[in-house]
Amino acid sequence: MKKILNVIFLLFAVYFFQNCSDNPGSPPEEMPEDDILSGGATTVFLTGSLAFSQPAANLSATTLEKHLAGDLQFEQSFVKAPADVNPGLGPLFNNNSCINCHIGDGRGNPPFAGGQLETMLIRISSPGSGEHNAPNPVSGFGTQLQTRSIIGYEPEGSVQITYSEIAGEYPDGTTYSLRKPDYIISGNVPGGILISPRVAPSVIGLGLLEAISENDILSNADEGDFDQDGVSGRPNYVWNAETNRTELGRFGWKANTPTLIQQAASAYNNDMGITSPLFPMENCYSSGQCDTTNDDPEISQDILEQVELYVQTLGVPARRNYDDETVKLGKNLFKQVGCNSCHITQFTTGSNSKIPELTNQKIHPYTDLLLHDMGDELADNRPDFDATGREWRTPPLWGIGLVEIVNGHTFFMHDGRARNLEEAILWHFGEGENSREKFMNLSKSEREALIKFLQSL
Repeated sequence: MKKILNVIFLLFAVYFFQNCSDNPGSPPEEMPEDDILSGGATTVFLTGSLAFSQPAANLSATTLEKHLAGDLQFEQSFVKAPADVNPGLGPLFNNNSCINCHIGDGRGNPPFAGGQLETMLIRISSPGSGEHNAPNPVSGFGTQLQTRSIIGYEPEGSVQITYSEIAGEYPDGTTYSLRKPDYIISGNVPGGILISPRVAPSVIGLGLLEAISENDILSNADEGDFDQDGVSGRPNYVWNAETNRTELGRFGWKANTPTLIQQAASAYNNDMGITSPLFPMENCYSSGQCDTTNDDPEISQDILEQVELYVQTLGVPARRNYDDETVKLGKNLFKQVGCNSCHITQFTTGSNSKIPELTNQKIHPYTDLLLHDMGDELADNRPDFDATGREWRTPPLWGIGLVEIVNGHTFFMHDGRARNLEEAILWHFGEGENSREKFMNLSKSEREALIKFLQSL
């Protein structure tokens, strides 16, 4: 009966998306060129709380049906085995579904004082490198702290976050304050380990980023800073568990994952304790809390591929308020202060034989997918493949102005320390410091214009 209902739902959804539209979801009749279509033909025009959850606008009926099937899997909650539906949770885990971290397919945030990690996790490792140059697992704990467990098991630890305020002042006398987080881990985790807090990023446009050619990404690398602009982005080369070779990393806060199917399989395994054909072993290593020899995957390759296609084919929201004079000024200032040195405005995707709708799309993600040294102020001091403890991948900015609408907050950076876009800019040090200083030297109205431009993305 459940399978029949799912089929009926899929057929209805395909009909609905193919035949129903309204003004909030439609492009304007006269739309200028430039970067308005953030995702090329995949761009969507909804601006409400479901703005990140729309299928790409150009999907065929066949691809849309597959997308909706993946959507169902993305929202599935897992429970402790044995169970008739979705067994296999844990025994150690961080959350019980994809959607509970990526709420509304959007961005996570750190907990409020005294709260538990809900849409945020802590990566851990021991000093040195592990197999294939990956982070060195903590004996008995692996490379991610699981803060929850099923009945009969103990979580690996708990995390308390406290903040201290750092006061500052612009040259024009305007004051500001930045909050710096501090993490206290309780439990059986040994001392001396390396930690890295990570909030869940939004999952829009990921298939487009995957479709950018490697040559186009590497063309923006300047590891020796030969142009002497203070920016020296470089690629992260990581292990692909599917092909068993080192490849270019694209996804994750440190570009530590090469493909979306590996990203999905890793999240199932580390975040939910769910095994798959790509990662068939439980995630609790030698802690003695579970069987690490299990080779019976709890989800199938088909489910992995459904979730992969789902995140590949989520639409990217169009820019808004692009004809506003203040937004136009902010766009010019974005380039003037050098933000576009890392947040590259435009790419054209290459070929995708499995999803032709992603092929040859002119997109505007505002990222170079490269690593940049962001200074001691943002350093987690935890290497991740080729990424040092001071390096982070440039995050895409498309959709950033809709995070408050979709997720109800404006916490940014890898750990959510920035309470708004202004603070996010002020946390740019290292290779971002020149742009930070130029931003600080703008007038108050110019700074507000640049922020308003970001809110239009």
